[in-house]
Amino acid sequence: MHSVLPSVETGYSWLVAVVALIIMGLALGAGWITAVALTEIAAEVGGSRSVPALATSLAWLGSGIGGVLMGRIAHRFGTKSTVIWGALMVGIGLSISTLGPPGPLWIGHGLFVGLLGIGAINAPMYIYISEWFDRRRGSALALISSGSYLAGALWPPLFEWSVRYLGWRQTMLLYGALVIVVIVPIALIFLSAPPRSNEVGNAPATPPATSFQVRLPVGLAFGLICVAGVLCCVPMAMPQQHLVAFCGDLGIKRATGALILSVLLCTAFLSRQAWGAASDQLGGLQTIFIGSGVQAVALTGFLFTQSESELFLVAGVFGLGFSAIVPAYVLAIRDLFPADEAHWRMPTVLLCTGFGMSLGGWLAGSLYDFFGSYTPAFATGVAANFLNFALIGLLVSRQLRKPA
Repeated sequence: MHSVLPSVETGYSWLVAVVALIIMGLALGAGWITAVALTEIAAEVGGSRSVPALATSLAWLGSGIGGVLMGRIAHRFGTKSTVIWGALMVGIGLSISTLGPPGPLWIGHGLFVGLLGIGAINAPMYIYISEWFDRRRGSALALISSGSYLAGALWPPLFEWSVRYLGWRQTMLLYGALVIVVIVPIALIFLSAPPRSNEVGNAPATPPATSFQVRLPVGLAFGLICVAGVLCCVPMAMPQQHLVAFCGDLGIKRATGALILSVLLCTAFLSRQAWGAASDQLGGLQTIFIGSGVQAVALTGFLFTQSESELFLVAGVFGLGFSAIVPAYVLAIRDLFPADEAHWRMPTVLLCTGFGMSLGGWLAGSLYDFFGSYTPAFATGVAANFLNFALIGLLVSRQLRKPA
């Protein structure tokens, strides 16, 4: 007979999750300034869009590498310390970036905003919040991972106005100060130590309806998940980082392009909450599989879309699809591997997704510089997406789903 231990979830768990959402929404907003001001920054280096695109890519890559390092530091010294450190580094990194492209922009984004800044916040926060929940962990992870989409829905229109009237440098300085002023005090107040988990190994304290297992060697299963994380995030990054510039190429005003980007990310934010609830029942791998399929279809739509109305529709469908994916990877790690390995497995997977985001954003800019069009970039993204779909399909086909 099952002995059900008390759940660690309380009302305060959800308060901490909301605070984490605010922190993520601010920290991850830093990279959107470069996306909105891509053409202005490129104009300072002879029109090369790969220069600002690489800055955003380095921030993603740096955050992934930093997450692996900071995940271990947070495991030892606490998430509060790493979050405060990360906020300070984001502010400093944006300040350094204003010294001009390409060098200071790359160093500011890659080293300070990415590796030392977001890297100290993103992965540690996933691990931290997963320790506050044992019944609705998928929903909680979906909520906090929506911080990037909350940032994308809220900030681009404001950044567009600020870049137009103040310039991209002043926008970075002001936003860096905002990140520090808001994140540091709320981290000090709310990010207390998580409750002591009732979990032992991979056994949940309050058993869910099902448990999951993949009929593959542990190392192979984890390696395939990491490769899949890269492949899904290459196409995921392309519209997010280049949509405003893509709209400009079609003769659509930048303000409208920023609004389309906001629609994409607002849709992602809202739908991610539904995906979170669904993932509590489906599990991480099946959620990734469905989301990857929807993302592939939507990205294909960008190859044939020319009008404003069509772009709004395709952007919304794209947001619906990709919003399911990244938190589902985190949930898959908790589904398939022991809980006491989460502090290194989660950051490693997030490093792979960050590398995919980095590669996708840079690759789209480089292919545009070579061909003078985003069509080859989106076509490459579709190919990577279908490889991800096939790989996750293989893992799902090897998965056992049984009563807990």
